Amino acid sequence: MSWLQLIFETDADSAPSLSDLLSEAGALAVTLEDDADQPLYEPPPGATPLWQATRVVALFEQGHDMNAILAAVAAAWAPRELPAWRLEELEDREWSREWMDTFRPMRFGERLWIVPSWSEAPAAEAVNILLDPGLAFGTGTHPTTRLCLEWLDQNDPADARVVDYGCGSGVLAIAAAKLGADRVWAVDNDPQALLATCDNAARNDVQERIVTALPEHLPEARCDVLIANILAEPLIALAPRFALLVRPEGRLVLSGILPDQATAVLSAYSDWFEMAPVVECDGWVRLEGRRK
Repeated sequence: MSWLQLIFETDADSAPSLSDLLSEAGALAVTLEDDADQPLYEPPPGATPLWQATRVVALFEQGHDMNAILAAVAAAWAPRELPAWRLEELEDREWSREWMDTFRPMRFGERLWIVPSWSEAPAAEAVNILLDPGLAFGTGTHPTTRLCLEWLDQNDPADARVVDYGCGSGVLAIAAAKLGADRVWAVDNDPQALLATCDNAARNDVQERIVTALPEHLPEARCDVLIANILAEPLIALAPRFALLVRPEGRLVLSGILPDQATAVLSAYSDWFEMAPVVECDGWVRLEGRRK
C-alpha cells in the first residue's frame, strides 16, 4: 500500500489553522516540522512554539481525490492564497523496523555504552546501559547528554553520592550507579520522567541505589557530584541551591547550554565554584566546577 503526503511551506502563524483544515479534510495525520533548521530554546511556560518557517505535512490514503481536498482547503482558506504546496507519494514500509534501526548501541568515552533492548551489547565487558527511546528526554543521542556521559566516563564516580538534576529518562543517574556511585538522587519536576527513571533503573539492576524525587522533596544532604543537564535559564536560577547541595571540593557538571550563554552561567556559579574551561560538542557546551 502507498500513501500521499500533501506538504505546505508556511509560517508559525498560519501552520495551526492550516493543520486544522487538513484534519477536517480527512488527513489521517498532520505533522508540523522545521522548514529552515531553526532551533527552539526555552519556551515560556504554557507556550507551544513553532518555527518561523514551518512545514505542514498531511498524510492521506492513496486513492483520495486530492484536487477536491485542495479545493476544499483553498475555499476555507480564502480570501488568502494557499501557501506553496507539493504532493508526494510515500511507499509503505515497516515503520517499526525503520524506527528501531535508527537507535543502535552508542559508545560514550572508554567504558559506557547505551544499548536498546533489540540489540546485543557490542562489548559484554563494558558498562552497558539498557535503554530504549521513550517519553522522557535522554537517550544519549543529544549532544548535551553525550557531554555528561563522557564526563562520567572520564571522572570515576565510584562510592560517590550523586545528584542527577533534571533526570529525564534517568540515563545519567543509571550511568553513575553502574560506574559505582554509592547513592544517586534522580530529580525532575515531571512525574513521567521519574516513572521512566524507576523503570529504567530496574531494567539495569541499579534500582536499590537510585532514589527519585521531585525538586521540592530532594534532601539537603551534601553530594559529591551534581550533574544538571537542563537549560541555561533554570541553571542560573538554581546556582544558590546547587551551591548548598554540593559539599566542599565536590564536583559540578552543567549542560544544556548554548555557547553564547556560557558566560552568564559561569558568572552565576563563580562565587561558589572554581570553574573549568568550557567543553563544546555540536553547538552545545558543558561547564564543570569544583566547590570552593
